[in-house]
Amino acid sequence: MTDLDVRIVRLKPMRVASALGFGESPEGLARDKLLAWFKASGLAQDGKPHRFFGFNNPNPAAGSPKYGYEVWVTVDDSVQPEGEITVKDFAGGLYAVTRCEVKGDPGELIPAAWQRLARWHESSRYGMGHHQWLEEHLYPQDVPSGEFVLDLYLPVKE
Repeated sequence: MTDLDVRIVRLKPMRVASALGFGESPEGLARDKLLAWFKASGLAQDGKPHRFFGFNNPNPAAGSPKYGYEVWVTVDDSVQPEGEITVKDFAGGLYAVTRCEVKGDPGELIPAAWQRLARWHESSRYGMGHHQWLEEHLYPQDVPSGEFVLDLYLPVKE
């Protein structure tokens, strides 16, 4: 095993509002779209805890600089789809989770953190799960440009 700090977490089922971005840097496109809706809807001020997640959708294709990124925010049953914002029910699942603090080029730091987590998995007792890989955005708002923190969620099974 490596010295990587990994914890095993079971995400409970959750309802999420979702936005998509597509291009050479789709994370910001999707994030901006979701945050604009989130603030305009009043959810940013509702006093409830909301979690933010994201993942590639679709994954990068060999030879193409463009790919997709989907972002989620947890919502309750009262939230309905609106415009480009969809609503989904996520079943949850078991995950190996590690933290990734980004202070620099995310195009290098995030893939490197995923690679360390994958190496950890290779020598762990867990099988590979088939549910969604996730990145939890722990500080989605009001963070200095170029700095943010992610928890990387690798799907596993016992």
